[in-house]
Amino acid sequence: MDQAFLDQLTQWRRQLHAQPELSEHEHATSRFVQEKLTELGIPFVAGVGGTGVVATLSRPGSNRTVGLRADMDALPIQELNSAPYASQIQGAMHACGHDGHTVALLGTAATLAADESWKGQVQFIFQPAEENGVGAKAMIQDGLFERFPMERVFSFHNWPGLEAGTIAVHDGPVMAAGGRWSVTLHGLAGHAAIPHQTRDPIVAAGHLIVALQTIVARNVDPVDAVVLSIGQISGGVVSNQIPESVTLLGTLRTYRPEVREAVIKRMESIIAGICEAYGMQADVEILSTGRPIINTPAEAALSVQAGQAIGAPVRRDVRPSTTGDDFSFLIKERPGAYVWIGNGPAGPEGELHNARYDFNDAILPVCVGWMSEVARRALADAA
Repeated sequence: MDQAFLDQLTQWRRQLHAQPELSEHEHATSRFVQEKLTELGIPFVAGVGGTGVVATLSRPGSNRTVGLRADMDALPIQELNSAPYASQIQGAMHACGHDGHTVALLGTAATLAADESWKGQVQFIFQPAEENGVGAKAMIQDGLFERFPMERVFSFHNWPGLEAGTIAVHDGPVMAAGGRWSVTLHGLAGHAAIPHQTRDPIVAAGHLIVALQTIVARNVDPVDAVVLSIGQISGGVVSNQIPESVTLLGTLRTYRPEVREAVIKRMESIIAGICEAYGMQADVEILSTGRPIINTPAEAALSVQAGQAIGAPVRRDVRPSTTGDDFSFLIKERPGAYVWIGNGPAGPEGELHNARYDFNDAILPVCVGWMSEVARRALADAA
């Protein structure tokens, strides 16, 4: 990639970074993508699954097809960086690098549009609403695979803590299935000085917190990776009242469906037992909002070959993550692979979803190079 092209992509990335939009509200971002595709002379269809955009490039001589996907949405985080291109939107930030993903896919479209060496058809999928887990499903429900044929689908995520420009390719699981859960314990409110006349949901919640943590430690085979975390607890308004209710919110991350089912069953059993022991009633909601990303073997191999072809370091030894991505719904429908491209050292405040995170513009040549090369190889591959 020449310096002028990198400078252009960097300018686009920083422009998007300054104007982040939350899931299902990526209207200006979608318009930006459409404007750049128009300037590049690449045909596209807008409004796919909401604010999604799908661009298509075709070359005669082959009926092979491939899809490349990037996510576009930001997070409800107040940015703490002081860069000139820092977020100008209160309470919103590109804290996961989707601005870089979007621009990398635009750069890939530009690269393949100028390259006459390949044959077939490439679909460029600019997807909304990854962060809340509904964007991929919305595009699928809007006919993504019927309207825009693709035999395989590929994507990447920048990865802080991995050496900048290094490509990590997993055999099998890459990310876990996610899911939010909530429990509201209802007791009997009363004066904190006469607690025997109440049924205290705070005490019950304390025991529930401890009991839930035993599931991973004592009910899950140690070789299975499971995360059961509590991210929020709320209840009570004053110091001298036992409140009527306490709510716990958390997340559950798993790889294998049967393990997930067993964990949920155990959660429900423990919640019922706590309610019985402490005289509570409970409102329980356990959602499975995602599914694991599991690379298919042939596509993982192609991803390695593409990385090696562009001269990038490729690693096969990086462990999967218990984070999630709704690319899992795309890879459920078509064979594919999802790789990580190193963003460089993370530092204490440079991890994904941190208010001081920033996408590393220096990795754009690798991102564009890998996506361009994996598309060429997927179209040329006879498998």
